[in-house]
Amino acid sequence: MQFKTEKGEFLKIIQTVQNAISAKSTLPILSNILIEINKNSLKMTATDLDIGISSKTPIAHEVEGSITLPAKKLMDAIKELPDNAKINVTTKKNNTTTIECGKIIFRITGLPKDEFPTPPDFQNKDKITIDKKTLKDMISLTLFAVSRDETRYVLNGVLTIIKQKTIKLVATDGRRLAVIEKELPKQTLIEKKIIIPTKTIQELERLLTEEGVVTISFDENQVMFNLGETTIISRLIEGEFPNYEQVVPQESKDKVVIDRNTLLAATKRASIFTNQDSLVVRMDISKNKMVISKNTPFMGEVKEEVEVAYKGKNISIGFNPHYIIEVLKNLDPGEIKFEITDSEKPGVIRLGNEYTYVVLPMQIA
Repeated sequence: MQFKTEKGEFLKIIQTVQNAISAKSTLPILSNILIEINKNSLKMTATDLDIGISSKTPIAHEVEGSITLPAKKLMDAIKELPDNAKINVTTKKNNTTTIECGKIIFRITGLPKDEFPTPPDFQNKDKITIDKKTLKDMISLTLFAVSRDETRYVLNGVLTIIKQKTIKLVATDGRRLAVIEKELPKQTLIEKKIIIPTKTIQELERLLTEEGVVTISFDENQVMFNLGETTIISRLIEGEFPNYEQVVPQESKDKVVIDRNTLLAATKRASIFTNQDSLVVRMDISKNKMVISKNTPFMGEVKEEVEVAYKGKNISIGFNPHYIIEVLKNLDPGEIKFEITDSEKPGVIRLGNEYTYVVLPMQIA
């Protein structure tokens, strides 16, 4: 195998795939990146058996072949080359790869392709397409609500429901719930309900761009996202996702209408005085006024009054500020409608019929 490329292009493709590698792997081959030269293209693949990422780029002056090289050593070596450097990569029969750049020569020992896991075949499988930007926006409004508690395995991913002309993403950690639904460009006869692991969704969000479409293909227990030059293949989480619909309150008539940036800034300031033993931030709501406050013994306090549009009853309620901050950070600037009906009932933010965010209150000390 032999090919020539530039440092920037080579490094970019390594960075695209390397996150699929697990630091905990006991199999040496899973610490490696598969490099393949075929038909004027350079393709790299990395996997931890749960998720695999492949990416390719056009090249010239190639001799076809393949090798797997240790990802960390390869990355470290390429990073230390001069900027804008041109690189010549050659692999001999003894699995040693030589990387030449001017007077610099690296030799890295690899393993043959035969030991690398073979990816599943997604030809002739059910598939849908969706705009990359649409999917990226959907992920940004749900991913933060995924559970990090490994004992609740089915919540360690995003429920994805495809039905006729819609796609829906659902995430919850038991204390908050985010649901978003969008129309697909084309109606489909496919009906799917799958749970995609958090790591896969994180990588998808990282690699999705603002333009183009992504094709999603389905196997019995795996899913593939084709982004064009890059593909992600992932195992699915097995199990029954909770019935999220039963915890979504009916829409309330009384809503606190407030500027998103104002609420975000005030909640951030109040969160300064939280700690692990005292997480709750207080909101006192009355006619056209909200007072956001936090008082922590031996630490300090903050109180801030903000203008709102509200005509309902007086309510005092407490929330984990980070559950408010995380959703607000991902909403577009402008007015939001925060449904707060009682100190012991969930708060709800809705964006039309497309997005619903439900957050449970905390007891005020």
